[in-house]
Amino acid sequence: MLSFQVPEMAHNERLDRWLVTQFPDQSRASIQRWIAGGLIQVDGMLAKASQKLVEGQTVTVEPPAHMADSPLIAEALPLSIAYEDGDLLVIDKPAGLVVHPAPGHDTGTLVNAVLHHCPDLGGVGGERRPGIVHRLDKDTSGLIVVAKNDAAHRNLQAQFKARTIYKEYLALLDGRITPADGRISAPIGRHPVERKRMAILPADAAGVSLGREAVTDYHLLAVVTLPSVRQGGPHASFSYVRVVLHTGRTHQIRVHFAWLKHPVVGDTLYGLLTPRIPLSRQFLHAHKLRFRLPSDGTEREFVAPLPPGLAEFVKDAPTI
Repeated sequence: MLSFQVPEMAHNERLDRWLVTQFPDQSRASIQRWIAGGLIQVDGMLAKASQKLVEGQTVTVEPPAHMADSPLIAEALPLSIAYEDGDLLVIDKPAGLVVHPAPGHDTGTLVNAVLHHCPDLGGVGGERRPGIVHRLDKDTSGLIVVAKNDAAHRNLQAQFKARTIYKEYLALLDGRITPADGRISAPIGRHPVERKRMAILPADAAGVSLGREAVTDYHLLAVVTLPSVRQGGPHASFSYVRVVLHTGRTHQIRVHFAWLKHPVVGDTLYGLLTPRIPLSRQFLHAHKLRFRLPSDGTEREFVAPLPPGLAEFVKDAPTI
């Protein structure tokens, strides 16, 4: 039996469509058969494929017998811990590390590593995502907070929902972005055809947005000129930016800058299939995280410097 808590980004989305994102190896038709077979419940009630989800609901899935899920395994994987107390961990996640187990990634995730570090974490916030309050994409590095108990998990979730947690990223974008300071406010939702992608969605005929509010601020730190990896190619210009998220939609930074025709360098899903610089990951790093500690309400800020593999490309840029 698998248990998922409906995140903010899935609020008001159809159950069957959202579950396809949780089980990417399954078609929507397969998910609908599971629902029709009584294998899926929402808050303890048999589900309907078309029902709209509500943030905070619990979705339980009992996959067919041939897909029985293995239990979570604690693994002694290295963790870079920026801060720890009795309620939480702040971890500097490396690129390439998946946050929580999913089809195709049963082991070797951040959750597996955290369970080894905190053996009592199991069950906090959901059976398959113990302690996870928010997430970072596999190829995004930087700060992520993990709750150690249910009270801390609820407290941190409430801070995210109230948008009082400060989230700052560093990114390198293709081309020179103008203006140097800006706000991107464009609703994001699941791509209508390519279900593994997100997209900017227009309003319908009645003027109602088909996506969910998404707001991103950015500030240009430097224009960086680097030699292109293409043989004989000219130097290319890139924009090194500080990004502040006001909402937390899936792939928000990547989708917003791709929409502006300045995709994140190394993002092969929304940008160029082959980066113009020798980079094997996307240049996106969760640089700062500021929130109130659940224990006493003290506001704390945590900073993770750019990893060396990214810093080398902007070493001549202004100091952050």
